[in-house]
Amino acid sequence: MKLYSYIVARDFGFAPNPFFGFCTLATCKPKIRAGATVGDWIIGTGAKSRYDLAGRLIYAMQVGEVLDFASYWNDPRFLRKRPNLNGSLKVIYGDNIYRRVGKKWVQADSHHSLENGRPNKANIAWDTGVDRVLVATKFVYWGKAAPMIPKQFRPFRRSKEDICCKARGYRVFGEELAAAFAGWLEQQGKWGFQGDPLEFDKHVRAVDAEKKKKKNTPTRATRSARQRAARRSAR
Repeated sequence: MKLYSYIVARDFGFAPNPFFGFCTLATCKPKIRAGATVGDWIIGTGAKSRYDLAGRLIYAMQVGEVLDFASYWNDPRFLRKRPNLNGSLKVIYGDNIYRRVGKKWVQADSHHSLENGRPNKANIAWDTGVDRVLVATKFVYWGKAAPMIPKQFRPFRRSKEDICCKARGYRVFGEELAAAFAGWLEQQGKWGFQGDPLEFDKHVRAVDAEKKKKKNTPTRATRSARQRAARRSAR
């Protein structure tokens, strides 16, 4: 058992995708997708520059299954992970986006496409360069509720290795650290989806909804005026 660690530079709920009962890594991180096997742990830690969340745990997943893109696309369990840009934010950021037609890769209209749904050739090449999708049912996804990673892993007392990366790329740790970290997760007893992706609040839909909420929320002066009017009508 190994543990792969990297910094989640942008947290959209796309890579990884923690929705509908499965945490999946189907895009980006080709070297991790190429190397990780069933039983390995993958953790994503917070970005300092974009979120000021260095040293916090965005998510952790234990690989339970490895699929190719064709299997992922056609598996009924993952149909809800196919993106629909007119759906909810969870559906907009679906990561089940690749299939072959003949020898050609087809990219669904998604977070990795260009505007107007045009295929993004760079993302297609990057993502499909490794035809592997990592799937986990044992995972915890914290997103914007990310907790601090305990000091005992920074550095890990025995190997003196820091479980958090300090730059782009990734690190691979051996069984001793992986088992210790998995043990800590078990002690916490928190599994599954625990918090929204950090970028959800910035999405135009969320921003518009917040503006509408504020617009429809009466101010203190408005509430006082309504209360006075209610008292007068009650006399």
